[in-house]
Amino acid sequence: MKSLIGIIVVVWLVIGVLAAWQRGYFGDDQDVTCKTAGDTTLTIVAGPLNYVGANPKVDCNVEVPQPSE
Repeated sequence: MKSLIGIIVVVWLVIGVLAAWQRGYFGDDQDVTCKTAGDTTLTIVAGPLNYVGANPKVDCNVEVPQPSE
């Protein structure tokens, strides 16, 4: 049973890598930023869900609250 789950996880991630490659996330001309790294990672983790409409995006411009003085 463990090997079956392992195979499913590997296939899931390979499909995610294929989706990220098709979206052009592995190009040499891209700067690596929080957004591009996050989008690529989420696309890979989403796996086959990319082919049923999922298009995960990351928003790295979130303001972090500052501690009071």
